[in-house]
Amino acid sequence: MPEELPGNGDHGNLDEPPSFFPQAYLPADRDSSQMGELIRVRVDGVYVVESGGQVSRFVLLVEGERRLPILIGEPEAQSISMGLDDSPPDRPLTHDLVKTVCERLGARVSKVVIDDLWNGIYYAKILLLKGDEEMEIDSRPSDAIALAVRFDAPILVAEEILNSAAEE
Repeated sequence: MPEELPGNGDHGNLDEPPSFFPQAYLPADRDSSQMGELIRVRVDGVYVVESGGQVSRFVLLVEGERRLPILIGEPEAQSISMGLDDSPPDRPLTHDLVKTVCERLGARVSKVVIDDLWNGIYYAKILLLKGDEEMEIDSRPSDAIALAVRFDAPILVAEEILNSAAEE
């Protein structure tokens, strides 16, 4: 049986960063619960921007007039695009594999939540539902979005994150 790592199993406290987060870098007043109400957004699309020889990919989340671009990697961009287009790959991508595993275990993604922004990095959670039990999994937003589009699950973003993106 694998050795239990410190911090594993304590998934109920949303006010604390994940166990792998470097504690030394946390500001004393950081509190993700103050990010406001969760707002449902939709994926507008995945975009590629080239500037000065650099290629950047981002997923654009929208709610009304508010827009939230999130920088993502090439594999995640491809995976989200394929999930949006409902075009299956020749061989399963990682997010397709995770979906199949969840389904075979009787679980589904009920929603994903992007509820924290710290030091320019967004933090997300995937909420899995198996029977009456809901499990929360820490995730990168790009992975959470890739799974949400495959499960047709709602994507929720904290209001303060949407507001701060609108100000930029």
